[in-house]
Amino acid sequence: MLAKRIIAALDIKEGRVVKGIQFKKLRDAGDPVELAKEYEVAGIDELVFLDITASREDRKILLDLVKQVSREVFIPFTVGGGIKTVEGVRQLARNGADKVFMNTAAVDDPDLVRKSAEVLGRANLVVAIDGKKTEEGWEVYTHGGTRPRSISVVSWAQRVEGLGAGEILLTSMDTDGTKGGFDLELTSSVAGAIDIPVIASGGAGQPDHFLDAFRSGASAGLAASIFHYGEYDISEVKKYLTNRGINVRQ
Repeated sequence: MLAKRIIAALDIKEGRVVKGIQFKKLRDAGDPVELAKEYEVAGIDELVFLDITASREDRKILLDLVKQVSREVFIPFTVGGGIKTVEGVRQLARNGADKVFMNTAAVDDPDLVRKSAEVLGRANLVVAIDGKKTEEGWEVYTHGGTRPRSISVVSWAQRVEGLGAGEILLTSMDTDGTKGGFDLELTSSVAGAIDIPVIASGGAGQPDHFLDAFRSGASAGLAASIFHYGEYDISEVKKYLTNRGINVRQ
């Protein structure tokens, strides 16, 4: 069985790492390069670097910052935000991204997923899905969580898997930043409907939340604020999981 992964999110705005609650009320969390280096030393398995306002502001991702981070860390590093073309995907890979993820652009042009998978290889393409609970299930949102798209999260995950996505970064907008735990119903529904790995995101507040996510089918758990602000050490989370029979990377 593949080891479960613990991932740290670096949400970037104006060159700084920020963190909010339900995609709002952003506050500063530090310098992205320094945080990336600290996370590697602390034992994080992977990093996700997102320019959170790139799609809304219609500008290119901060490629220079990607270069800086990639020169300083040697763990897998996923980058996304504002990607609209295959050439944009190529640029990220050339500048040091191990994996590339897309969200808004994939919804606007699903064929971009197929084309990008051909360029990167399936294993290196991640599709991020931001979802909010509705009476019918969960609805896909894009543009940094500001635009509802009248698309089912579960059906969209199935579709992008068929187009070539190698992994899903699944964020619950309802639980994001709340520290009350991942949306386990959403995680289970998506993980049970597809065969590619699911990264659970949104709501991590303590070690047992990762345990719950893994037991609900997630292959990885992503967190930001509990690590950024020193509430839990990564080693502490991994020890907790190991003691409860979860195979995590050491």
